[in-house]
Amino acid sequence: MGPGGGDLRPALRRCTHLDPEVFAAEHWSRRPLLARAEDTGESFSDLLTLADVDELLSRRGLRTPFIRIAKDGAVVDPKRFTTAGGAGAEIADQVSSDAVLRLFADGSTVVLQGLHRLWPPLIEFADALAADLGHPTQVNAYVTPPSSRGFSPHYDVHDVFVLQVAGEKHWRIHEPVLPDPLRTQPWNDRAAAVAAAAEREPVVDAVLRPGDALYLPRGYLHSAVALGQTSAHLTVGVHPVTRWAAAEQALDLVRVLAADDRELRRSLPVGLDLADPAALRDDVATVVGALREWLDRVDPDQVADRLRERTWGQVRPEPVAPLAQATAAAALTPDTVLRLRRRLRCTLREAEGHRVVLLGGRRRHEFPASARPALAELLAAGELEVADLPGLDPDDRLTLARRLVTESVAVVADAALPGGHGGVDGVPATAPAPGPSGPGAPVPGAGGDDGERADALGTGS
Repeated sequence: MGPGGGDLRPALRRCTHLDPEVFAAEHWSRRPLLARAEDTGESFSDLLTLADVDELLSRRGLRTPFIRIAKDGAVVDPKRFTTAGGAGAEIADQVSSDAVLRLFADGSTVVLQGLHRLWPPLIEFADALAADLGHPTQVNAYVTPPSSRGFSPHYDVHDVFVLQVAGEKHWRIHEPVLPDPLRTQPWNDRAAAVAAAAEREPVVDAVLRPGDALYLPRGYLHSAVALGQTSAHLTVGVHPVTRWAAAEQALDLVRVLAADDRELRRSLPVGLDLADPAALRDDVATVVGALREWLDRVDPDQVADRLRERTWGQVRPEPVAPLAQATAAAALTPDTVLRLRRRLRCTLREAEGHRVVLLGGRRRHEFPASARPALAELLAAGELEVADLPGLDPDDRLTLARRLVTESVAVVADAALPGGHGGVDGVPATAPAPGPSGPGAPVPGAGGDDGERADALGTGS
């Protein structure tokens, strides 16, 4: 199943109420699973409430694409619900709460996207579930007025956990028209087949109520209608690491290696008629044969490492408090407690020239070989006092600890700003993280150290 969560995997258990090994063997990428709150006693009100939705829509300066609106299966033009934010915040794509009110009252569904980057409970939950599964996650919220449908029957190119948080919604699930679709195989490319399949007998026909959870492997067709009152559910999208992803990495590696083959770099003959396939047949056969030979030379470990790098780069570890951690790094003592950054995927590798490499998430950190025992101990223990970092003299311990903190591999466990509050990593435990607002608001897909692709935010149930 993948790293994280030990044998308990609490976030995964919360979504399934099954032993993780049973879920892996019987449901993961195979068939849907419905867990009823009446059987599990579950509630997801700690993750998001309707009051939280109003908070996000009215006071957080949300910008597109963090919000979408849909009605009767069609997406509403963002210009109908966005505007400038007033003096000092003239960016024109900020959500207009009064426009959202009009559209929602008229039967439109509101979709809050990328909540795993905006709302603290969902930041933590999505990160924990990604660690439990070993696959990257995202979270959208779908808020639907009474007796309204947001989207037509469709399938997603990632697995989803649907967590009902308010109201009731009637779901109809149908068998896939394309099992295990890739990101390059969206449902609208098969719209006619999807529409025909949605007319058949469903495999799940159920009303979800608060606390209910539904797992859908990618490819399963689904649509939902709100019943009687405002309905809200979370769609936790799981972007599976696939064999095709490994194939892509192997082919990319072949492309790099084969560039050293002079025969493949040769120019084709002068006067070649590209309209005549027969004129290219011998050259194409030579290319295919050469690529086959290069593919045989590919090291599976190299492919696995490239796949690791790509996947780890998509998974966000816990946020750090830059000001509190910088202040703490400047004041380290031997008694300071270092804690490995939660959910940061890490491993140690040997490097040339008496060096050791720490691979942490999407980043690579090189250290002198003498630091290996200290790094290995921190990775194994998860938390250590600076004085307990083995194999180094006192000054080198402080130097290593300072670098680990400033490069966000580890955090000072009790870091806090003068006059500030407590909480995790110096951030008040009860303070919601601010949503994007004004000219400096983050836009998914715009780059940065830990941004996700914008198209990953635009999919879901």
